[in-house]
Amino acid sequence: MQPLRLFVLALLLVSIGRAQEELPTSFSLERAIAFALENNYSAINADRDLIDAQKQKWEVIADGLPQINGNINYQDQLIQPVSLIPGDFFPGGEPGTFVPIIFGPPRSTAATATLRQQIFDGSYIVGVQATKAFLSYSANNKEKTQQEVRKAVVESYGNALLSRESTEILKRNIAAVEKNLYETEKLYENGLGEEENVEQLQITLATLKNALNSNERLQTITLQMFNVVMGLPLDHPTELTQSLDDLVAQETQPQLLETEFLLENNTDYKLVVNLNEQRYYEWKLARSRALPTLDAFINYGWTEFGDPITILGSDQQGFDASILGFDLNIPIFSSLKRSASTQRAKIALEKAKTELEEAEQMLKLKHKQARSDYILAIESYETSKENLSLAERIEKKNEIKYAEGIASSFDLRQAQSQLYTAQGEYLQAMIDVINRKTELENILNPSEE
Repeated sequence: MQPLRLFVLALLLVSIGRAQEELPTSFSLERAIAFALENNYSAINADRDLIDAQKQKWEVIADGLPQINGNINYQDQLIQPVSLIPGDFFPGGEPGTFVPIIFGPPRSTAATATLRQQIFDGSYIVGVQATKAFLSYSANNKEKTQQEVRKAVVESYGNALLSRESTEILKRNIAAVEKNLYETEKLYENGLGEEENVEQLQITLATLKNALNSNERLQTITLQMFNVVMGLPLDHPTELTQSLDDLVAQETQPQLLETEFLLENNTDYKLVVNLNEQRYYEWKLARSRALPTLDAFINYGWTEFGDPITILGSDQQGFDASILGFDLNIPIFSSLKRSASTQRAKIALEKAKTELEEAEQMLKLKHKQARSDYILAIESYETSKENLSLAERIEKKNEIKYAEGIASSFDLRQAQSQLYTAQGEYLQAMIDVINRKTELENILNPSEE
């Protein structure tokens, strides 16, 4: 048995290894978006919601199609009811007396099949019409979910790159400060420098190391957040193949600013339109409840008398029966309940129309704001890029001056702080370009054109 167990264990390990190999580990942004649209938890449920809507459509339609139900009934009268028949009903019977009689055998089995067909029902007609609007809502809701997934992937991808590149910058800064500190300590030991210069650099170095430790922990967390958005295991080994510079070049698209804003392409607008359609059909449904309904049915049944265990193959009596009928229901008076329901549905429809008008104005404003934010992000990126170049040159000059004894440690530390601030602003500016472009794309939804 031991070799067999080892063989099964080996197969299990191989299958686990293959399952892990099937999950990709390296992602560009576009590949990450494509993967997340298939594997993100919300995207998966959005697909299920659309399938559920299609099933619900058929559920509504099937209500108006023929329905067949079967019924089997068995009765065993443990104590049969007794009926009294006047005595003079029988030959020789005495008037004023009663004779106890038991009708029928104690056991019976009946089987009935009934076919029902809806002929007219106003609410059914409205329900079938409303299924189209409901499917449209489910499709638009799926599209909205996909937009949110794209946005989440872009943001988590950018945040992971931000923490990664911040870590690399901090490591370079620490290496530069350690070099300055080493040289300054040697000068101080030889009596050519001041202790304050050493202490200033020690403060800078300690601050940078704390920032590095924090950033390294953040780098792990941002990758885990990216995995969750992607629908991957939390600790899946993930590698991001693009840099922030790549993404900024990819996401800087001035031509997007010239894209015409069409309300009918916006997903939020389509969802508000769906709400109006829903309210309209609710109003029609309320009105339809004042109409009569008509159903037809036909059934066939068979009744046998006797023990059901021995009834097969016996010569006991059996009888069949069949009924054809119609059910007509005419609403006559509801104490104005139906009228109130219809009026409430009408009010809800009018409110939805007002909300649609408000949504039109708000989305136009949102487009202008998103367009302005994207322009500002591009401009801020260009400015921060220039500022970073200037801060690097200023820091380099102060480093040279410090080494030559022209600048103080305070001047060097101030230049370094200015450089670190410029580095952070530059990285954040790149993230803003990427995120603002995604927001503008979601509003424009140019893929619908």
